[in-house]
Amino acid sequence: MQTFLKTKDFAVSGEEFRLLHDQELDMLITDPQPEDIDRYYLSTSYISHTDSFESFSDRLYHLVKKYMLWKKIRVVERYLGKKGNVLDIGAGTGDFLRIARNRGWETDGVEPNPMARGLAREKQLVLKSGMEDVNGASFDAITLWHTLEHIPDLDVQIGAMLNCLNEDGIIVVAVPNFRSKDANYYKEFWAAYDVPRHLWHFSQGAIERIFEKHQVKLTHKSPLLFDAYYIALLSEKYKNGRSNYLRAFWMGMRSNMSAWRSREYSSMMYVLKRR
Repeated sequence: MQTFLKTKDFAVSGEEFRLLHDQELDMLITDPQPEDIDRYYLSTSYISHTDSFESFSDRLYHLVKKYMLWKKIRVVERYLGKKGNVLDIGAGTGDFLRIARNRGWETDGVEPNPMARGLAREKQLVLKSGMEDVNGASFDAITLWHTLEHIPDLDVQIGAMLNCLNEDGIIVVAVPNFRSKDANYYKEFWAAYDVPRHLWHFSQGAIERIFEKHQVKLTHKSPLLFDAYYIALLSEKYKNGRSNYLRAFWMGMRSNMSAWRSREYSSMMYVLKRR
């Protein structure tokens, strides 16, 4: 596989990594993939594990997140056609599950990070540390909100998900799209590469092909428009050393406007079902 570009871990270690292009799937692979990956999550700036409200960008993140959580659970309800039980993989501090529970869902979640699980416990949510703890339960919906890119052994893990998915259930995946305009503009500074925590970097075609191998078909996809602005804000900081809110807003808007024609949005949400 050829090197697509070189980038580095801007959030924690400063170490450099390559992104290798798998042409058959049209996805990028982080190289090398560290065996001691847990240490790359040890940062107070990793907001999905901390619920931090310290900076303006943190507060902006949570404001948008609150709106998006409601939108996400409504998407799940729409394409499942009912309320049931949901497994959220990479549940973070449990906010999506809390929204689902308040809307009448039975909830379960997996989150490897102990600090995030502790914060979820304060919200009366007990999360499992890994898929091996699910113990044969079955679910109507399995959700992965910006989680698939973190998961090692993709085919093994997708198989494990399908083993606990009801026959008429759905999988909902949200991931960044490295074919977007903002990814092309920021290049190695694009925050959604987030190496080495993001092991894989998907195109729209890659998602379809990866799940097709497991006899799972794509039934719906839609953009996550707000992601372009937040990703641009972080990318500006990585590229220029400071958060330029106006430039980030302009770049996020340009990316979304470009995607109206190309359909290559900064982040995408996919709904998948068994064939």
